[in-house]
Amino acid sequence: MAINTIKSKPSQLATLGEFLMTNFSRRSFLKTSGAGVAATLGGFATTSMAQTPAQKFDKEADVIVVGLGGAGAATAITAADNGASVIVIERQPAATLRSNTRMSGGIFHCPDKTGNKAALKEYARAMFSGENIPGKLEGEQPEVSEGLAQAWADYTPGLLDWMKSLDPKFQAFATPGFKGAAFPNFPGAKDCGYQVYRSSYPDRIPPGFNSPCYNGPKEKAISGEAFWLCLDNGVKSRADKIKVDYETRGKELVTNDKGEVIGVIADQNGKKVAYKARKAVVLCSGGYEYSKPMRQAFLEGPGVEGWAFYGTIYNEGDGIAMGQKVGAGIMKAGKAASRIIMPAPVRHNGMKVGMITPAVGSGHAIVVNNYGKRYAAEHKVTKDPSRYFFYKEAVKFNIDTLDYPNSPSWFIFDETLRKQKPLVGLGISTPGYGFVDYGAADNSDAVKKGWILKADTIEELGQKIKALQENGGKMDPAALAETVKAYNAACAAGEDKEFGRLKSTLQPVSDGPFYACPLVAGGPNTKGGLAANAKREVLDWNLQPIPGLYAVGEIASALKFVYQGGGNLTECLVFGQVCGKEVAKLPNRA
Repeated sequence: MAINTIKSKPSQLATLGEFLMTNFSRRSFLKTSGAGVAATLGGFATTSMAQTPAQKFDKEADVIVVGLGGAGAATAITAADNGASVIVIERQPAATLRSNTRMSGGIFHCPDKTGNKAALKEYARAMFSGENIPGKLEGEQPEVSEGLAQAWADYTPGLLDWMKSLDPKFQAFATPGFKGAAFPNFPGAKDCGYQVYRSSYPDRIPPGFNSPCYNGPKEKAISGEAFWLCLDNGVKSRADKIKVDYETRGKELVTNDKGEVIGVIADQNGKKVAYKARKAVVLCSGGYEYSKPMRQAFLEGPGVEGWAFYGTIYNEGDGIAMGQKVGAGIMKAGKAASRIIMPAPVRHNGMKVGMITPAVGSGHAIVVNNYGKRYAAEHKVTKDPSRYFFYKEAVKFNIDTLDYPNSPSWFIFDETLRKQKPLVGLGISTPGYGFVDYGAADNSDAVKKGWILKADTIEELGQKIKALQENGGKMDPAALAETVKAYNAACAAGEDKEFGRLKSTLQPVSDGPFYACPLVAGGPNTKGGLAANAKREVLDWNLQPIPGLYAVGEIASALKFVYQGGGNLTECLVFGQVCGKEVAKLPNRA
């Protein structure tokens, strides 16, 4: 099925690389090179591409949305409410749809309406780009941050009301662990009235994230399940305007001879289906967590073995690849909302599936590197403001030994913690949504399966770690024992002078037997991806909009500098509404 591609004059492009990326998909390059195209600038410049016949379409609507997570749902709902007909294509089956939105903690931001709007805008701009922070030399995305921040200030105070408009039974409660601005020293943080909520249908949310409710009764849904069911209700109640095609995976974008995006080619159970977009295509297909080539290309450190993610395994960078084929630029591709988490010995696309690991930072436990040494205050892994950046510690490269000493790290804990609570969140993430079978809340099943190492002494535990392939024989059992001894002494003294760990978490690792599990860089999702502006128009490498192409959510996250928990769900709602309104008012392209 022939697809037109954007054609640009070589003289308008800054580099040969841009020319090649814009004019040739991998497929067309191989085809023409096989015909003897010279591998020189002159050869490419003088070679014309054959004219392709007009695309025939099987279905059409004003707006085609690729992906039905939080971003896709909010975009579709808003576009429909503004008069557009919408078709959403989603690669997963309806009965088992598990997006990052649904698998999340259901946290979203909704600042107090009485807060200072100018301050809210400044706080958002600091999170998105950071160029308004004194002493920061380079903004992450200064070309587009002003508009992004304005939208955040305009929409976030009304998000709870908007969700309730989709389903009046939906509720949300302030959560102490997520309260207020995560970055209190940022511009605007003190006056913007920042507030964060957790989603629920019941009147009370049980503490923690260990209550599974996937595909359970709606009246018992909490966290991401509740957040998703509210959006799903909004989609289903607009069935006259929004059609959803499940088990349909977007593959390629269709452009006309003007370079405008006018449709999508999808795979629907082995059959190619062409969708025509009269106004726009909106890519809401998530990040690239389970794309091995993209992880190798974009992520810091050991991108495959040194990382795991605890969101959906269906995020494989489809929309990013589709956008690149029609000339889309990339912004901060290596950004990820990540810390260090426990990987399961379960793989998808050759990569380990991660699990959210909130127990890290608890008492009766420490984190050490491959050599048995602590390297940071453990509470920084799971507490603001550092918890979504701690992965930076895991990917540090030692220029003397030429290795990554903290990848993997090792979570060392005792019998008291083992019996106290699950290491992983059992109600959300991959364990809560059936991708991983972790087992009992007391961690005993994980021990029996060998996911967690067990030993009678710390030295024996060190020997078992040393024998593992991922440690590479680096662990020094005597050094590990000395590290535990020093930590226990700090607990007895009531102060961790070496790293400044929170006093409330200073409980010793002393009650044998003892346990260990690996921790690698990872989190819910990647954030870098397609370049996009505040309207969510996808931009080319010259930061010019590609007509007819938009992107919302993790595929083009607004949160390029820092990340506050719940930010991804928030941007789905904010920029889904922004984009939905924008695309609905576009003129028909064909």
